[in-house]
Amino acid sequence: MNTLRESQLLAFLASNGWQQAERVALAGDASNRRYERLTGVSAGRKAVLMDAPPEKGEDIRPFIAIARHLKNLGLSSPEVFSADASQGFALLEDLGDTLFAKLLADTPERETELYLAATDVLLTLHAASPPPAPDYGPQTMVPLAGLSFQWYGFGATGRINDTGKAAMQAELAANLDALQPWQPVLVLRDYHAENLFWLADRKGPARVGLIDFQDAGIGHPAYDLISLARDARRKVEHETETRMIAHYCSRTGQDPESFGRAAAVMSAQRNLRILGVFARLSMHFGKAQYVDLIPRTWALLMEDLAHPALDRLHRIVRSNLPEPTPAILETLRSKCGTIPQL
Repeated sequence: MNTLRESQLLAFLASNGWQQAERVALAGDASNRRYERLTGVSAGRKAVLMDAPPEKGEDIRPFIAIARHLKNLGLSSPEVFSADASQGFALLEDLGDTLFAKLLADTPERETELYLAATDVLLTLHAASPPPAPDYGPQTMVPLAGLSFQWYGFGATGRINDTGKAAMQAELAANLDALQPWQPVLVLRDYHAENLFWLADRKGPARVGLIDFQDAGIGHPAYDLISLARDARRKVEHETETRMIAHYCSRTGQDPESFGRAAAVMSAQRNLRILGVFARLSMHFGKAQYVDLIPRTWALLMEDLAHPALDRLHRIVRSNLPEPTPAILETLRSKCGTIPQL
């Protein structure tokens, strides 16, 4: 952190009575945001500092707006104690350390319990009218899927394949159009086990703590559910996914077969996008660790494309994007931080 940014941060803390706090860095995410746990001001008092520099393209206003919407629904988004949107600082409620991913590493037998609770969060969220948020329908989803060609395909082969990209996007658009009309809901977009906390002292859907929802948009009801069930970072048992879909459809009256098709389309779009995002994080931003997640993302994409309705999309993808073999993964790693723009 540069000297000016640190001075601004200290001034923000002082203005909120946290100038004497002990500061400990927390694990960040794939953005330019940083997080610190603040303690020591008084007994039992703690908070999380979000540092999101506007000069690096960060904007905390969407996070704050969505956090308040979720809180109003009785869900456990972090309370926003104080915020300075112009400088990109916020003091947030500390939801603790019991991430789903961490808890399930120790007690895997609780997977269904936790994932059904997270499904109940989505049922609560989808029963409410969504707040103003960016579009996350076909007009947004189709171009984002192109990141798989723009970054992963180019990084793996050294070639730009605009023809293959156009064919993929046209077929994906046709599959998304086949799902219309759908009931638009608020999609949190990064709904997975490393962004969910287990809050055992709370009741109902509030037992699930929520973070990393600043990119939320208005999209399809299947998107977040299948993002959780087909997680690029941890394997979820097929039985758990089946029970999540059955529970959601039972509570909403949706046809499980139609919802399953929608889930496959949403997951295919997500995994196409993530292939490109992970390659970009390495090649452009120098975060080579994301290459390690590409094989699982590819495997999930192949699972998505095995749905009968996606046969043509499956053939287009397999004809134009290479499987991430060890040699291709090494090629991607060798390009870490070497591509300033594309």
